[in-house]
Formats: sequence, structure tokens, C-alpha cells
Amino acid sequence: MATDLTVPRSDARLDVAPIQRRTMRLLFTTQIIGGIGVTIGISVGALLAARIAGTAVAGVAQSAGVVGAALLAVPVTRIMARHGRRPGLVLAYAVGAVGGVLVVVAAATRSVPLLFLGMLLFGGGTAANLQARYTAVDLAEPARRGRQLSLIVWATTIGAVAAPNFADLADRATTGWGLPPLAGPFAFSATAFVLASVVLLGLLRPDPLLTARRLAAADAPPTAAGPPGDAAPAAGGAAEAPAGGGAGPGTAPVAARAPRSAGMGLAWSVVRGQPAARLGITAVAIGHLVMVAVMAMTPVRLGESHADADVLRLVGIVLSLHIAGMYAFAPVVGWLTDRLGRRAVILGGVGLLLAACAVAGTAGHHTPRLSIGLVLLGLGWSGTMVAGSTLLSESVSAGVRPSVQGFSDLIMGLAGASAAVLSGFVMQLAGYPVLTLLAAVATVPLVALALRPVPTGAPGEED
Repeated sequence: MATDLTVPRSDARLDVAPIQRRTMRLLFTTQIIGGIGVTIGISVGALLAARIAGTAVAGVAQSAGVVGAALLAVPVTRIMARHGRRPGLVLAYAVGAVGGVLVVVAAATRSVPLLFLGMLLFGGGTAANLQARYTAVDLAEPARRGRQLSLIVWATTIGAVAAPNFADLADRATTGWGLPPLAGPFAFSATAFVLASVVLLGLLRPDPLLTARRLAAADAPPTAAGPPGDAAPAAGGAAEAPAGGGAGPGTAPVAARAPRSAGMGLAWSVVRGQPAARLGITAVAIGHLVMVAVMAMTPVRLGESHADADVLRLVGIVLSLHIAGMYAFAPVVGWLTDRLGRRAVILGGVGLLLAACAVAGTAGHHTPRLSIGLVLLGLGWSGTMVAGSTLLSESVSAGVRPSVQGFSDLIMGLAGASAAVLSGFVMQLAGYPVLTLLAAVATVPLVALALRPVPTGAPGEED
């Protein structure tokens, strides 16, 4: 499924701009479709799990999707490292579609094990959406990496903001099919994932990652020999010569193909030697942990004070506002990331996360105030996600980039899964305010790491 694009050095840069524009348009479209698929399922996942297995287990079931996204990052990025972005993205969406179908069957049979398996595989949709943001950076100009990554994150807004409000419509539309309550949204999710995978399979050509590697190999000095992709970038910053420009100071030689050992072990060894990469991974993981912990139990919180007839409508409104906070301002966050520096935006995101925990935790059953807290939660997540992902991507070479990005998504997924599992028990034992307090405390390690000097010469970083 990989595209073997061989471009002469003299013409390579002329081809980069149209390839990048085509890639961005395609990713933008599939992010809308995938965003609908992921969000329409997530919006009712906790409620469905609570009705089948109980409130305490609702967080565990919701976390299964997060775990699935994290675990799938390993085979998906291994495929990407060897064969390019296209087969990895297609596989992830296909697995998500299978998971959606299994959740529908689990709801019909009230099978808890099948529900967990379905939610685990449903995480494939999330894994694909997350990897798409990295795909946007492969051929991006260094000074525009934050903006182009954030544009793909923002594309999710169009589908994801509206998706929770479609949950009730999807639920009612499938009652004639004999499906139980809350199963219909997952049937729609599976359909969206299939559509996204078919579009990518047919149209993501040439592959942006393979193209970036060939450009990097063409720019590498003739003396740059050694195991392909094994060289980590110099502390100076960008790992490879930017598409459309020559190599700069601190540029490390990059091979056109992945090393044979491309995997989580290699990714860990690369990250361990790169302070900027460590900060990027930590920002993404902790921002996601805080967001998942608070967001996952918000539908249950609303269910405590509203009748069943109103819960889905209110959940749709509140989560739509939350998702708008996550994605709608991503281009602004990306511009600030390029303008102010990665670390400054990460710290700003942490500040918004703390404000969100304070507002949501003290909202009581006042739904408008809870909605404000969820909007701030989304904005904080956007800051840590966009700036952290950009910093991580430019801190490592193209040969090992998919493995390091997969490692980041694995850590992020495990952090979010831990938060989702514990959130259900904390909610049952101590309540929503205590849950938000503990989420705020979780940001302390990130603040400490972000305030430490991080040597990097990446474009846009503060001097």
C-alpha cells in the first residue's frame, strides 16, 4: 500500500508544495468524517456502559477506548515507519469500524465483555485522528509547522462539535432497526470510519512521510552513512532539512527509510536523549489525562440532576461546547505556537486546565457554569496538544519520527485511560469536585518540567 515516490533532487522541492496542499485538503476532509465517528460514540459511551455495567464501571468501559487508541498506536506507527502514513491510517479507521459494530452487538445482548472489546477496538478511530495531525507536519515548512498541525486538529471541530447533538437523532433513527437505546450512535460511528478509510486508501498518494524521507535523503551530505534513521537530531533543533530550503545549523543526516529496529524501544532511546522531545510528550500526556478525567464523568454528573428525557440533550450541548474549546481555536493556538514558542503555549494551556478544574469543580448542578468549565478544559487541552505535538515532531529525525510519535500517543493513551478508570471510582466515592481537584494536582509535574530550560533551536522557540 506504500507509494514509492522517486523524485530527482533538482525537481523535488518543486513537487513539495502541491503534495502538501493536496495532503492537507485530504486530511481536513477525513478529520471531519473521523471526528463525527469518534465523538458521536464517545458522547454516549459512558451512559451506555453505566446502564449495562453500572456507574463505577462506566469509567473503565470509557477508558477501554482510550487504551485501544494507545495500544493500536504501536502497530499503526510500526506500519507507518515501514510503509508510510496511508496504510497505517486506513488500518486504524478499519479497526475502529469493527469496534463500533461490536459495541452495537454488546448493547443488544447486554454483554459486558463484548462491550469492553468493542470499546477497545473503537479506539482505532481516535488513533487515526491523532496520527493525522502528525501527517500534516511531514512536508510542512519549519516556520508553519504549528499552524499546519493545528489546522488538522481544528478540522475535527466541524464534525465533532455537531456530533454529540446527532446522538439523540441517531438513537431515534435506529429504533426501527430493532437496536436498543444508545446503540444507534455507534452504528453511525462505524459507518463514518469505513468512509474515512476508503477515502484515504484511494487518495492519499503520494505518501507524505515517504516523500519527506526522500527529500531528507537528497539533502543529506554524501558522507552521512550509517544505519538508516538511527541518528538523532542535534540539540540544535529541526531534525531534517526543511522541504523547500537547505540544511541549516544543527541539522542531522536523515535516511529515506526507517531503521530495522523502528519500534517503542528505539523511540524511548531517542526521547531519552532529547529534552525537547520529553517536554513535548509530557505536555501531550498530562494535558490529555486532565481532560479525560474531567470530561469522562461530566455526562454522569449531568445525569445526577436531570431526568433521562433531558440528559442526552444536555450532554450534547455541554460536550459540543467542550469540543469547540478543544478544536475551534486550534489555528489560533498553532499561530501562537509558531509566534511565541512551544513552551510558552504549553504553560498557557496548563493555566487554562487549572481554571477549568476550578470552575467545573465548584459549579455544583449549575449547568451553564459547568459548560464554561468544560470550554476552558478544551482550550487547555488544545494548548498542550498542539504545542507539545509540534515540539515533539521537530525534535526528532524523519527516520524515527513515526515511532516516536507512536510512543507519544501510547503514553498519552495510557495516561488518559488511567484517568478514565480512576474517574469512575473517584466519582462514586468522593464526587465530582474531588475529581476535578485531583485532576488539577496532576499538572504539577508538567509545570516543573516546562519551567526548566530546554535547549532547542527549533523554529519558533523562544531564545
